[in-house]
Amino acid sequence: MVAEPQPDFPLFPLPVVLLPTEVIPLHIFEDRYKTMISLCIDEGSEFGIVWLSDDGLKEIGCTARVAEVLEQMEDGRMNVLVRGGSPFRLLERQEEHVYPAGKIELLGDRPGPDQEEAGDDARERYADLLESLTSERPDANALAELSAYEMAATVEIELDVKQGLLELRSEGERLRMLARLFKAGIKRVELARDISDRAQKNGKVRFQ
Repeated sequence: MVAEPQPDFPLFPLPVVLLPTEVIPLHIFEDRYKTMISLCIDEGSEFGIVWLSDDGLKEIGCTARVAEVLEQMEDGRMNVLVRGGSPFRLLERQEEHVYPAGKIELLGDRPGPDQEEAGDDARERYADLLESLTSERPDANALAELSAYEMAATVEIELDVKQGLLELRSEGERLRMLARLFKAGIKRVELARDISDRAQKNGKVRFQ
């Protein structure tokens, strides 16, 4: 079933990419965004975060909801935590509001092949990466429950790659993309350790 477009949806263009389930802090200080976020808090409603990149505003964003107000100042400025909800497509901008808004459509997933196999591979690589960084491996039962978005939300990913992940419409595709990213991340961690070990031994590093 195709979701009906939602007009007058509050938008927050930012130099960040938000993923579903991800929690990020925001400092709200502009009057238009103080109005927008206050309204969303009062109504318990969502707004949309869209990546404002060097190339302009992206078409695909993620809905967000204020999860916690950390601090609110007398002049209306506030520090909040927001949680990512659902991917959406921005259909058109609407300029008649005091804050940025637009007509959006929520985006669902299409079925993809080999999701189970892709999930096993991505979760194994994710566990390997965490173990290489923390010397601890995630619990197998908890690991099996993690979605691609939930895994990606816990690691540092370049914004263009993160946006690409948000734009994929298949969980299997997202899992395969993460498996490649985690594998590359493990190699970088191993290389960094090798460089550190060699530098500590003789002050020289050999690049192969």
